[in-house]
Amino acid sequence: MSDSAILTAAPLFDSISPEDLASMLSCLDARRRDFQREEIIFPEGESIAHIGLVLAGAVHIVKEDYWGRRTLMASIGPGECFGEAYACSPASPFPFTAVAAESASILFLNIHRVLTTCSSACQFHARLIRNLLTVLADSNQRLARKIECTSPRTIREKLLSYLSSQARRSRSSAFTLPFSRGQLAEYLAVDRSAMTVELYKLKDEGIIWFEKRKFRLLSPDFKSQDSPRPPV
Repeated sequence: MSDSAILTAAPLFDSISPEDLASMLSCLDARRRDFQREEIIFPEGESIAHIGLVLAGAVHIVKEDYWGRRTLMASIGPGECFGEAYACSPASPFPFTAVAAESASILFLNIHRVLTTCSSACQFHARLIRNLLTVLADSNQRLARKIECTSPRTIREKLLSYLSSQARRSRSSAFTLPFSRGQLAEYLAVDRSAMTVELYKLKDEGIIWFEKRKFRLLSPDFKSQDSPRPPV
């Protein structure tokens, strides 16, 4: 998908026509930069003044403890923003690390151009502020889902909570995970090997079916291992 198509579909630019987008990007002092996999975009502990909008690839928001153990907080894909809450509050250092999960292209937008009156009297300024509030609300909801999935005490409960939330978001019992097995373990803050064991237990019990990143939630009475595997 082209950059223009990504931007047009991005929630931050909702209801803004492609014709007006170019002048708005100029108003926001938009600058594109490419990153290699594992390259740091926003380091932990620094103040940030720009929103990052993913044009291609993916960005992981991660938290590392003193011993280097990493917890995956969020995965940001094309059209989505990151860093917006802390860019709005420059006195609050960014408490995570934003890192390219793969080769990624990021568009940086000057947040202060959104929060202050536009010197060019941009007629879409109010629309952009409303869109920014929506983006901030979405970020809060993403954090709430993270808390919901990691609050249960056991790995099994964490998995069932996360898979249930994915089914709800997909509005289907069949869905594809946005994470690899290792990334899912980081997201749930659990041991990868123990999580894999629990996944296969749930599969053997007929509660879920999966193949790589493809999953389907099954009815509790699906017990027969001789039944054909349901397509995803």
